[in-house]
This record gives sequence, structure tokens and C-alpha cells, in this order.
Amino acid sequence: MPKPRQTKIGTVEAMLRQPGGTNVMALCEATGWQPHTVRAALSGLRRAGFTITRTRGAEMGDPTTFRITADPEAAE
Repeated sequence: MPKPRQTKIGTVEAMLRQPGGTNVMALCEATGWQPHTVRAALSGLRRAGFTITRTRGAEMGDPTTFRITADPEAAE
């Protein structure tokens, strides 16, 4: 049985589910997308119902991390 194909948005979602989250540059490297495309994908996930938290870096210049903290509510 062939392995299901991993999509780029699936990669983004998987990276956002990591306990420490991820940053825009890591998402750019993983997908080959530009930063504005990554931010648009984050907005799309939010519109789809995901709760994504944003944590600013502790020091000036540290990257902001993003993480999925809640999945969309199940449609009834």
C-alpha cells in the first residue's frame, strides 16, 4: 500500500504541533515558501478553526514561535 503523500500544509501543521512550536523561518525552510506565504497559511489555519498561539522571543532579535493549541471544533 503506498504511503499517503505529505502536503506542504500538512508539514506546516505537523511543525506547529511540536511541543515547542516553530518559527516562520523554519516553516520557510521546510516548505520552500516565502515568509508572506507562510503567514497566509497560518491565517488559513486560523480561519479553518485552529487556535494558534504566538510567543515572542525572550530577547530582542529572538524569533517569534507559533504553536497549535486547539483543533477546530467538531462539526455537528
